[in-house]
Amino acid sequence: MGIFRSGLSRTRQTFFGRISQMFGNSEITPETWEDIEAMLVQADLGVDTTQTVIEFLQESVREEGITKTSKLKKLLKDALISLLDKPRELNISGRPLSIILIVGVNGSGKTTSIAKIASRLTRAGRKVMLAAGDTFRAAAIEQLQTWGERIGVPVIASKPNADPGAVAYDAIQAAQTRGMDVLIIDTAGRLHTNYNLMQELAKIKGVISKAVPGAPHEVLLVLDGTTGQNALKQGQKFTEATEVTGLIITKLDGTAKGGMVFSVQNDLHIPVQFVGLGESMNDLVYFEPATFVDSLFTEDN
Repeated sequence: MGIFRSGLSRTRQTFFGRISQMFGNSEITPETWEDIEAMLVQADLGVDTTQTVIEFLQESVREEGITKTSKLKKLLKDALISLLDKPRELNISGRPLSIILIVGVNGSGKTTSIAKIASRLTRAGRKVMLAAGDTFRAAAIEQLQTWGERIGVPVIASKPNADPGAVAYDAIQAAQTRGMDVLIIDTAGRLHTNYNLMQELAKIKGVISKAVPGAPHEVLLVLDGTTGQNALKQGQKFTEATEVTGLIITKLDGTAKGGMVFSVQNDLHIPVQFVGLGESMNDLVYFEPATFVDSLFTEDN
């Protein structure tokens, strides 16, 4: 639990810690529900998800005949865990080349997440290649190349403003020629409100599918945990354009808005695969729902 506990300290101290302190041994009253609801909304669960949690709690209280607030803490933890799907194994085995497409808006931590996933897979013995499909920004290409050198992973790149679909195609050819078994393709960070750029994302996916039938095998959407409910809107638009298969939520160590994880899951029904809990290469970790919730309620000494 260590990395989750330390990484989620800001969220815990700001809101969930206060929720935890509410559960003394007093009688449950209408004000109890109002207080819990207000805290959950402030913790960035969103109105709809908060209402789902409150209804779960109230039904459990009725069924079990609970009258004291001291019994609500475990019920709340159970309710929150029930909102979260366990991450599945990434679909990157059982074929000569597996392709992961990474999407998300600028500043979400996309390039860094790619490097961290590549490092994780390399340490596990996989032969990984990266493709610099964000051709709109020269800095993005250079950043990915720098990461590739740092972790010892080859990067296929082209000149700025090159056709990103062509870059993806060239990278697939190179990965197949060199016997790679995982190719991770970066894409331009685009605003989810820009229709043309979202259509281009769908085009890139089409190029990949033609080159390797059934690919991309994973489409991972990177969401910035510090943006709270805005991440939900991004997720909805990206899912429409690319059929997102999993989520990466970054920067949870730097926000009090960790509750957005619950609303994203509750609304999108897409599993959170990884969460970013720090700056080091090992701080992008597989999501563990029960550990995540426990860490939000663990009292700081």
